Amino acid sequence: MSLESVRAFFADHAPDVAILETDGSSATVTLAAEAFGVEPARIAKTLSFRLGERVVLLVTRGDARLDNKKTKAAFGAKPRMLDLDEVVAITGHPVGGVCPFGLLKPLPVYCDVSLKAFDEVVPAAGSTQTAVRISPERIATLTGAQWVDVCQEPAVQAAE
Repeated sequence: MSLESVRAFFADHAPDVAILETDGSSATVTLAAEAFGVEPARIAKTLSFRLGERVVLLVTRGDARLDNKKTKAAFGAKPRMLDLDEVVAITGHPVGGVCPFGLLKPLPVYCDVSLKAFDEVVPAAGSTQTAVRISPERIATLTGAQWVDVCQEPAVQAAE
């Protein structure tokens, strides 16, 4: 059902965007990068978390890690990742296939500025075997996302 909701979303809002399918799993950043032939940083991972009573989606580059101070400053609360059952129940997408497209119900979407390093990224498309190639700007436009700066700088990540 999830892949079908993403297909319907693109049919209605961006019929030029093709859904890519792979025989293997693309449920992790590493697997997705291998399956779709891109560097892990170009995988646009979608994190789903709770901020108090609100649930939001955050799309970041694949190698990004949240910066707790920036996240709390941007959202006014410390995020708590949704558990597996909550992810499916709230987004309609399975873990490993979560994306900001074709959601079960509308959710606030945020895109981290880390995505702007790329002209094209590869987010999941509602299943653990699908993705799309799309510009970060188009993700934001199609989903009504707000841009935020909540991830660590890449140099900080490398130093850990």
